[in-house]
Formats: sequence, structure tokens, C-alpha cells
Amino acid sequence: MKNKQIVLTGGGTAGHVMVNLAIIPILKKQGWEIDYIGSKNGIERELIEPINDVTYHPISTGKLRRYMSLENLKDPFKVLKGVAQSLSILGKTKPNVIFSKGGFVSVPVLIASRLRGVPAVIHESDITPGLANKLAMPFAKKILSTFSETMAHLPEKKSTWIGAVVRPELFEGDKKKGMLFADLVTSKPVLLIMGGSAGAQRINEAVRAKVKQLTKTYQIVHICGKNNIDPALNIPSYKQFEYINEQLPDILAATDMVISRAGANSIFEFLALKKPMLLIPLSRQASRGDQILNAEAFAKQGYAKVLEEEQLSPDTLIQSLDQLKEAAPELKVNMENYQRQDATDQVLSTIYSIAKQR
Repeated sequence: MKNKQIVLTGGGTAGHVMVNLAIIPILKKQGWEIDYIGSKNGIERELIEPINDVTYHPISTGKLRRYMSLENLKDPFKVLKGVAQSLSILGKTKPNVIFSKGGFVSVPVLIASRLRGVPAVIHESDITPGLANKLAMPFAKKILSTFSETMAHLPEKKSTWIGAVVRPELFEGDKKKGMLFADLVTSKPVLLIMGGSAGAQRINEAVRAKVKQLTKTYQIVHICGKNNIDPALNIPSYKQFEYINEQLPDILAATDMVISRAGANSIFEFLALKKPMLLIPLSRQASRGDQILNAEAFAKQGYAKVLEEEQLSPDTLIQSLDQLKEAAPELKVNMENYQRQDATDQVLSTIYSIAKQR
């Protein structure tokens, strides 16, 4: 292939961007020209737009709301506008292939890909496909999955289980740099708390209600989400950040245990790094239940402990964290036995194979 042109898409949450972030440096080294189609105000714009040699194209997009809203009536028109914008972008960029990580911004892009005759590859991280990927699947040439269990929910002839894509830079973290960045010491274990890209209000509240008790035992690095820092909690051994990007590998290198939501990309990264984790998945009231299934799968394989959000309180958080601390040696043994396959190479080879069909 003389001209390697690719369009990436995916967004809404950081989880719908992480695989793209993992493959972008490799695509650049291989000589691909990279364009990214995302939403106007989503986190994907914050993560992708600063990257050199990647052109970001914002489009109009709908959103899945699990509650009554007048905005739901406007969404079909936003999607149609997004399709028109995507058609224009694809006409100008003339990509060989599209790679989609999901999220509602990907739906108009995949529709436009079919109309333009551009082959598309979809990646599904969760055990069951999200609605956006369900809508987009008919327009894709190939579908890749992280969990083997997902294959039961995908069209057999064009789907392949490849395992988890883990950003290679996460293995290059420097513990000393992480401890310096977060002003940590060696005398206490480090507890990393992550509520997802938007933060998690209930987790934040439960942690902060017991922060003085927790900091007797742990140093806490709390990634709490945009605008969620509490300036009143300026206490030793408790460090708050809205988001950590470049320094995350170093922070993970310094981390002993993790409290997290159960997004597939994040938990597979913790597994690859062998970090014992307490997972607090989004409830079915707030989601389609994908994180609950992810967490159950990890608990069943002995990689994590789980605390359902419906059971979350300051007291149950402490109890569950005590259980995690006790079980941590066993969880680490199980993680050591995890056979990680390099899914990144399979993603890239699939992209190249589909692009050659263009």
C-alpha cells in the first residue's frame, strides 16, 4: 500500500478512546496518515486533539439517555447531521479503512463509511456489545472482541476474539517518578482510586467520608473526575487529581491496590500490571449492566473483589477494602497465571488486511 490513510473514531468515555491511544503511535511509525472523528465536547477531543500528526474532526452526535428528556427527540437529527459531516470528512480524507472503538459518535461515522464504500473494523471491549456497536455492526467488515464470551453476541462470520489491547507505555512506568509526582512516601501502601473519565460521585463521597480512617493505613491517589476536587480535603496522604494522563504509568508503577469502576479497558490494564483491584461497577439503573458482567467475570477468575454500587456505603467500602487487602496475595498469584496475548498486533494486522481490500 503506497498511501496509508486511516480514520479512527470512538468516544463518550475514556474507555472508548484507550485502544485508539494504544495503536496511534504504532500507526504513525508505520507511515499511516491519521484522522480522528469525534464529538465536539467529548473527552476524546481532550485526549486526541493534542497528539501531533493526528487531525481531529468534531461532528454532531446523539447520546443514549436512560431517562426521559426532550434531548432524546433531537438526537435522530443530530445523528443525521453527523452522517452528513462524516460523509464530507471521508470524501476529503479518502481513507483506506476506518477503525471504531464504539460510543455514539461512531454510529454516524460507520453509516457514512458504508455510503462511501470504506471498509470498517469495530472493536468491542465489554462482554456484551453496547448499543452504539450494535447499531454500527451491520456496517462493519470485521468485529474484534476483548472477552471470549462476547463472541456469543456477535455475527460469527465476521467476528474474532483477540483479547485485551493494553497500552505499551503502561509497562514503562517509573515508581520513583510516580511517588515524586504524587508526593508519596515508602512507609505506606499506595491506594489508587479511579471512578472513570467522568469521575464517580458515589465512590468519591464514600472515600471522602472515611478519608481520615483510610489515610491511617494508605496513601491515596484519588482520580476524581473533572471539577470534582474537594479543596477542603487538603490533608496528608490524600492526593486528588481530576485526571492523570502522561504520569499514569508512573502512578500505576507506585500503586499497590486499586479501587475502580469496571470498564473493560481499565480492568485489563490493571490485570496486565498485576494490581489487586476492588471493582465497583456502575449499577443497572445507571447503565446497561456491562460493567457488572465485566466485574463478575474478573471475580470468577480470581482477579478482583467486587462491591455492588447498591451496597456501597462508607462502611462497606472499608470492609471491602479490608477483604481486598487480605486477598491481595492470592489475587496476585492468579494474575501471574494470566496468559496475556498481544492483541495490539492482531488489531493492527486486521486493520492492514481490511485496508488492502479497499
